[in-house]
Amino acid sequence: MGNVVVVGSQWGDEGKGKIVDWLAHRADIVVRFQGGHNAGHTLVIDEMVYKLHLLPSGIVRKNTLSMIGNGVVLDPWALFEEITTVEKQGLHITPENLWIAENVPLILPLHSELDHIMEEARGRNKIGTTGRGIGPAYEDKIGRRAIRLCDLANKETLIEKLDKLLFFHNALRRGFGGMEVRQDDLLDKLLEIAPKLLPFARPVWKELARAEENNKQILFEGAQGIMLDIDHGTYPYVTSSNIVAAQAATGSGFSQSNLNFVLGITKAYTTRVGEGPFPTEQNNEIGQKLGERGHEFGTTTGRKRRCGWFDAVQVRQSITTGGITGIALTKLDVLDGFDEIKICTGYKCGKKSFDYMPALSDIQANLEPIYETMSGWSGETKGATTWSDIPDAAVKYIRRLEELIGVPVAILSTGPERDETILVSDPFNP
Repeated sequence: MGNVVVVGSQWGDEGKGKIVDWLAHRADIVVRFQGGHNAGHTLVIDEMVYKLHLLPSGIVRKNTLSMIGNGVVLDPWALFEEITTVEKQGLHITPENLWIAENVPLILPLHSELDHIMEEARGRNKIGTTGRGIGPAYEDKIGRRAIRLCDLANKETLIEKLDKLLFFHNALRRGFGGMEVRQDDLLDKLLEIAPKLLPFARPVWKELARAEENNKQILFEGAQGIMLDIDHGTYPYVTSSNIVAAQAATGSGFSQSNLNFVLGITKAYTTRVGEGPFPTEQNNEIGQKLGERGHEFGTTTGRKRRCGWFDAVQVRQSITTGGITGIALTKLDVLDGFDEIKICTGYKCGKKSFDYMPALSDIQANLEPIYETMSGWSGETKGATTWSDIPDAAVKYIRRLEELIGVPVAILSTGPERDETILVSDPFNP
């Protein structure tokens, strides 16, 4: 029995929350390893809808320990707001079932403020950021001026670190003509929340090593999708962290050699939130139909998602760069009733053809999809729990996707509920 990494293989919003929750009953520990509260994972359990942003999806399982790794950027105020929300839904969050890496960098109010300032300054060249301060917080981490969770334990050390942080941020704000941040105000906010946050702090890397020694099963939960990866995505329209499976090790302190199976969550069509290239986007009745049937609105922002046909070129590239072993195909039921379905099998730009997405943004913006057309199906896949329930044309579609992307479907999701799932091969015991 091994450890499993779950990553998104497209531009996020693939249904990772449902799949992680479904797998979590087999896991002893669920670990978030990158991103921040810009992530949005929706879980539907017995008609109760949980919308999670920072909390690992395993938090809804009573016997599963949840961890937030050092690769995450943590907004303490957003965390406790989220905890309050889920506790009203019947969950109970304590330092016994939620551990947070002591070296996790914090998102401060100045980060979200800077996010909005920078996005406004970009004018027509907006990235489409959520405005949650994720990017500025990662910049401070790389710039070695971040405030980390462990820093809250010592007031004198915290004051020294705030001096260095605000030396940079206030100079930047002056450059944009904005108001400077008062150190005393920020210090008071951090000292106020410190007693609530510090009890959750742990050396997560050490606890994970102990869990591995004791043969515990660990599930690593990624956020967003690989095409938003800072290195391998459609730069600059990307998030500020690495999303590929290797980040599960870096973002938690776990040994990469003990990551056994990488499950790429993959929607049966394609969606994207925000700006950036999207070769298979359908700005027509098809895109509207996909959006309406798939309820395509962002969990975090509420923004309407852009919708289009399945892009096998993009997913195949994510599989290669992300180290994906098999996929969980989600939202197949959204395609029920389409007369025909298209799959992108290549791109063209001018006279050139591509079997991958080039890195140059000018080319990405002008890629035209090369489509293969398949017959749709009239039967329903929604709620199916066995292969015999899947219409033949839908099975043919699934098999063609497997051929084009080069890895098998390990899990098929046919609806938002836990039991609307077909297990093809077990990621924990491949």
